[in-house]
Amino acid sequence: MEEAKTLFKKLKIYSLLDLALIVPVSYNDTTLSETLEVGKVCTVEAKVIDSSVYNGKLRVNFQLTRFGRRLSSTFFRTTPYHYKLFEPGSSHVIQGRLDEYRGYLQMPQPRSVNKVGTVTPKYKTVLKESEIRTLIEAYITEKNLFDEGLDSKEVSVLMHIHFPNALEDVYREGAFKPEFVEALKFIEAYNHLKKLRGKRIDFPAMAALNGSIELFVSKLPFTLTSEQQQVITQIRSDLARKEKAARRMVVGDVGSGKTMVILAAAMTAWPHKSILMAPTSLLALQLYEEANKHLPERVKVALVMQGHDEGDYREADFIIGTHALLYKEDLPKAPLVMVDEQHRFGTKQRQMLEALMDTEEDNRPHYIQFSATPIPRTQAMMESELIDVSLITTTPFEREVETKVIGRPEFPALLEHIREELSQNHQVLIVYPLVEESTEIPYQSLEESRGFWEERFENVYVTHGKDREKEEVLLEFRERGNILLATTVVEVGISLPRLTLIVIVGAERLGLATLHQLRGRVGRNGLQSWCYLFSNKPQNERLQKFCETTNGFDIAKLDLKFRDSGDIIDGTIQSGQKFRWLDMAEDEAVIAYAKSRLRSSMVSQTV
Repeated sequence: MEEAKTLFKKLKIYSLLDLALIVPVSYNDTTLSETLEVGKVCTVEAKVIDSSVYNGKLRVNFQLTRFGRRLSSTFFRTTPYHYKLFEPGSSHVIQGRLDEYRGYLQMPQPRSVNKVGTVTPKYKTVLKESEIRTLIEAYITEKNLFDEGLDSKEVSVLMHIHFPNALEDVYREGAFKPEFVEALKFIEAYNHLKKLRGKRIDFPAMAALNGSIELFVSKLPFTLTSEQQQVITQIRSDLARKEKAARRMVVGDVGSGKTMVILAAAMTAWPHKSILMAPTSLLALQLYEEANKHLPERVKVALVMQGHDEGDYREADFIIGTHALLYKEDLPKAPLVMVDEQHRFGTKQRQMLEALMDTEEDNRPHYIQFSATPIPRTQAMMESELIDVSLITTTPFEREVETKVIGRPEFPALLEHIREELSQNHQVLIVYPLVEESTEIPYQSLEESRGFWEERFENVYVTHGKDREKEEVLLEFRERGNILLATTVVEVGISLPRLTLIVIVGAERLGLATLHQLRGRVGRNGLQSWCYLFSNKPQNERLQKFCETTNGFDIAKLDLKFRDSGDIIDGTIQSGQKFRWLDMAEDEAVIAYAKSRLRSSMVSQTV
């Protein structure tokens, strides 16, 4: 048992199905060949006619007893064993690749087969072949596989793969049969979901939160979308429980109205306190402004930022802040903690905020995280085993953003369009791939380009990721600017109501998710807007597909499809494929089925 544990550790596997999914890379089939196929591996009965040594190589002539033909074999790596084994008159079953030269059959370096009619799996792992075989034979049994929750068809597939009677039972045209691949997809999804579910730990909540949201909703100058209402209902149901603290992730597309969901959650917590942590001062300030604008007057709101506070956070009902919150020793306990743009915080920072709220009774605050980066629905389905997931896929109003791929020939027309937008008191954003000149990238940098724009236009603002003043620059641009030159620092965050035109230079270098976030900066208030993807390679299938798609969740799916594209450097696409059989872009139905099977198996265990 201890030895098996060591081997499992070496393989980095944690479940029986992890082991079952280590499938053979090939099979050694010693079934006698029915025909002689040149260029293929054949297994044949052969009798040694004679042998000779030439330049240190052993040459053996065989008579193929079943086919009545001669075959010669040359052994390049020989030992005394070979000379003794292939003595004239001896009979063998030999296996090797069959060649033909000038009408004569040849089989270089064949091996002598001891056991005829067997199909032996060959595995490629960090273990020795004998070690992995020992594990498979010990643990991959019908009983164990049924105990994992698989059905008879799935168990049969795995048993055939690991213990085949004949190669045709498993392979079709040199690969696993299509029905086997479908079963492996399901098993992979089921195994992953099962492991995620096993990692989830629930704690009792600090308090059940049942505050009314009616006054807040009735005073809004617009009607919440059906998806906003649905997510708010889910959150209110979560917060009402005392026995289990909420753990929910709300993923909303660009401009889907997550802020209203945040405010509804804060109202549900009232008169208890709630805290929201945002990744930048700019986002925190915007949320603070929205909270003061839409929440009832009786709800006291405070802002906490480095070197700048608004209101008294010790007395406030709803505290909004940046990571500066983590360093307030007298931060009051709040039974609701929210994090906006959660992926921009490290795990440690998110845990620190939760830990500040912990009580001695091991109760936890309700925790809701928000993200504006849509994920594929398949990923959302997976994640929901570990944390509850809500998706907001629609926007409160139709955004009219025309997206086009352009190259150098279209640049004069682009300049004309920019002048036209500025004449209507609109704003323009131009995103560059780099701050400074680089020989690696065939595009101008921010610093190289700024002179061109500053000479031709007024009120040109410049910022980038390493600019310490970037938030002040963005705020000033929002009020007074015409053109903003930036890097992807503006990908998520500031709301620019007058922004109607964005140009993304070297667009093919960015992942589709980042392009979508950048495009989300324009058309925020329903104004007709444009997104130009400037590229030296305008005939780019990935960019053309992006132009045809406006829904962030569909774009996340496209991102998965194009993940192997060599021109993406910004890391927005998951590197490498996590699954061998499951296609996260296409296999939504497989994951849905795996979830329902897992749910029903858990129910049957508790009955």
